Amino acid sequence: MSESPAEIKRHGKHYTPADLARFLAERVAEHLDLDRPEVRVLDPACGDGELLIAAYRAVTGRRPDVRVALTGYDLDPDALHAARARARRLGLDIDLHTGDFLDARTELGDGCFDAVITNPPYVRVQQLGQATAQLLATRFELRGRIDLTHPFVVLLPMLLRPEGVVGLLCSNRFLTTRAGANVRAVFQHSLQPLELYDLGDTKLFTAAVLPAVVIARHRAPQETTRCVFTSAYEDTCAAPSSVIGLYEALLAGGDTVIDHGGRTIVIRSGQLVPPAQAHRPWRLSHTAGDAWLQRVQAGTWRTFGELARIRVGIKTTADPVFISDRWHERSPCPEQQLLRPLLTQHDLMPWRICPTPTTRVLYPYALEHTKRTLVDLADYPETRAYLEAHGERLRGRRYLTEGGREWYEIWVPQQPARWAAPKIVFPDISATARFALDRSGAVVNGNCYWISVPDLGDDDLAYLMLAVANSRFGLRFYDEVCGNRLYSGRRRWMTQYVAELPLPAPDSAPARQIVDIVADILATDTVPSVEQSALIDTLLDTAFCL
Repeated sequence: MSESPAEIKRHGKHYTPADLARFLAERVAEHLDLDRPEVRVLDPACGDGELLIAAYRAVTGRRPDVRVALTGYDLDPDALHAARARARRLGLDIDLHTGDFLDARTELGDGCFDAVITNPPYVRVQQLGQATAQLLATRFELRGRIDLTHPFVVLLPMLLRPEGVVGLLCSNRFLTTRAGANVRAVFQHSLQPLELYDLGDTKLFTAAVLPAVVIARHRAPQETTRCVFTSAYEDTCAAPSSVIGLYEALLAGGDTVIDHGGRTIVIRSGQLVPPAQAHRPWRLSHTAGDAWLQRVQAGTWRTFGELARIRVGIKTTADPVFISDRWHERSPCPEQQLLRPLLTQHDLMPWRICPTPTTRVLYPYALEHTKRTLVDLADYPETRAYLEAHGERLRGRRYLTEGGREWYEIWVPQQPARWAAPKIVFPDISATARFALDRSGAVVNGNCYWISVPDLGDDDLAYLMLAVANSRFGLRFYDEVCGNRLYSGRRRWMTQYVAELPLPAPDSAPARQIVDIVADILATDTVPSVEQSALIDTLLDTAFCL
């Protein structure tokens, strides 16, 4: 069953490691009704059968005399061949089916299973293709950017008998992202979460996705039912405080720090408090964190999102044509007037941009026009020749011309007239905050976000926002409320998270003092001193009464 990394990514084939399968199966069995004469278990994307075998062992380990009926589906005949071979060696009878479960689902009646244990394929819309994604969205009433996990989760309540149990292993993105609302809505209306484990960057998978485990019961959620929520993330600054293993630590019911494969993992345990609306992210409710957030909320004047629109940078959909740091080597070379400085994530530091960004974007728009206006290529013969040289690729973007636009346009150019104004720019992904003030008039790339300072009304609010975002306070707020971290502690600073960052009252004495410090920082070409950074942290604590 050896496949290339590209094939694995395209089809979402990341089979479950044995120790993780055992953990998931044990948690499912913990909540099953084992007084029944038969326990029926389904894995709709069973691969080589690891989860079904683990479920059999977990159930019979608790009640040896119970009959366990195992059913599995998978698209991959080689994987099912391996599953059958394993079942024969173990003396197990598994009812295995080759095919797409999303189609085969119609062959099954509602409520056929006592448990569904699954690690469904994780394939994002980029790999699915837009047409397939749209078909799935229509068929399963999904919204936004979907992945292949979403339709599998939608089917779970129909597959389970009342009070049946689901054990879901999937990407943790559904916990916090806007697209994850499809999954959160199912749990909000039809499945009662009982246990939730955000396994973060524990690297239990070879896949790049960060996994989560959800154990839930098929019934309408009840406010009185408590869902344990435990997270596990690497922290290179922490020191192990316990010698227990990862899975034992996840079940210990408290906070601890462990060594896992030579990496320091911080375990944090609390409760899930689902928000009233599915579009809001799920958050780990933790005694100390909740008390801190209540004080922050009491001291909040406005949030970033209430003050200004947070925009993503440009999206060309043909970066090799439009973006380069070696334009001088290209022939024909577009006119310099249309090669605009471009800020990428590599050009951003806390507080300020890199003094010498080298990347330029071919930006065929008139910067002086409020409304997006293309330049006349007749005035720029070298640019016309350059674009024609790449005409096959550019004209291949039919979605542009079908939308009434020119073949040589940038897909998302944003608003050209706004680039000249001062703006706060920050990268989409970074371990710590890197919010910078740009006064250069540069264009912002699609791996960054930006806030136009004129939207705020004055520079003082921009300075206060920079202070909050780049502070120790801002980082903790992100982790408490947003919590979307990738491998190696990197964080996603997307619009929906940054919009939540709070500001204290700008006319308060601490805020006015913070603004003065930030003005001093920006007036120099050096990084803030240790004393300045510490003073901003202290003043923010005072402003929010922490």
